[in-house]
Amino acid sequence: MARVAVLHNTLDLRGGADAVCLHVCEALGAVHDVTLFTLSRARLDDLNDLFDTDADVRVSRPPGTAPLGRALDAAAGRIGPQLPLRTAILDRYARRHLRDGSFDLAVSTANEVAPPVPSVQYVHYPQFNLGRIGEGGRCNGLWSRVAGVRALPDDATVVANSGWTADVVARIYGRRPGVVHPPVDPIPGEPWADRERGFVTVGRIAPDNRTLDAVEIVGGVRDRGHDVHLHLVGSAGRAYAGYVRRVELAAAAREWVHLERAVDRDRLEALLGSHRYGLNAKPREHFGMAVAEYVAAGMVAFAPDSGGQVEVLGGREDRLFSSVEDAVGTIDAALRSGARPTQPRGRFDSDRFHRAIRRRVRERLAGRPPE
Repeated sequence: MARVAVLHNTLDLRGGADAVCLHVCEALGAVHDVTLFTLSRARLDDLNDLFDTDADVRVSRPPGTAPLGRALDAAAGRIGPQLPLRTAILDRYARRHLRDGSFDLAVSTANEVAPPVPSVQYVHYPQFNLGRIGEGGRCNGLWSRVAGVRALPDDATVVANSGWTADVVARIYGRRPGVVHPPVDPIPGEPWADRERGFVTVGRIAPDNRTLDAVEIVGGVRDRGHDVHLHLVGSAGRAYAGYVRRVELAAAAREWVHLERAVDRDRLEALLGSHRYGLNAKPREHFGMAVAEYVAAGMVAFAPDSGGQVEVLGGREDRLFSSVEDAVGTIDAALRSGARPTQPRGRFDSDRFHRAIRRRVRERLAGRPPE
């Protein structure tokens, strides 16, 4: 049994990266002594309920995490969630524990870091040195220096959540990681004939998730003569209170839009298993956890034609779109043709993910050459 530190900047956004963190803690906690280092204020029990996991590990937070989180949330409404800054802050705290010999290995579930011990790093999308590809904003270079990340550590096994993300990592660091798709288990559902002719959009209610675009898309499909409705399902962080209010007003003005926030796992799976269509509106998804859940529930899924979600949907042009207008046309054609689900529902199951993470941790602890 090894002593493993799992590093995750914040679990308060409750997105796909956070699901990966909880699954990593579950997978490793069963065989190692695990401590989760995070700036998150969320309770582990609540996150287990949300992500249908059974992570039972120690949690270590820096002093002042609660007021720091509130301050960062307040700033996020103007400048974004500042995840690289959160990672840099967590890095300063975690390093004190990693340097004193308390841990054999660090596992980052929130992108690349430079810990003082061997590591396994799961990259959802690179967070540092983004200026090398013309992204990241003016502060990214500062956070990269504070975190001490110039290159991927030689003693790090690095994996990415999709082939698309792996290509971005290679552009920045000159080293292409392997791919371990996130965990998404099959979701039970009703027979196709018994399902409602409606759409479900799952994900944080936030500008980057284009929640209002989903409303516009389904509205356009209705204008083409299809009697469909839309369920918007997702948490709403304090950082995006203004945008959340706009979504609330849009839903209230349309009887066919149903907004559900902070639903439990049973309710989410009931919605996915009882509806025919899943819709994602966010382009350049690094993987597309929600899209994978639509597939796992036996739905016909639609998504933008960029990012890892293209891999999830097998590159099918009749399920991908480039704009709101293109989405309306693509979905209209699919509904008129009687589209049915074709993707395998168990492709991304959690047992596969747990085995892949445990193997990489085992190999890193054994000192094998990093991936």
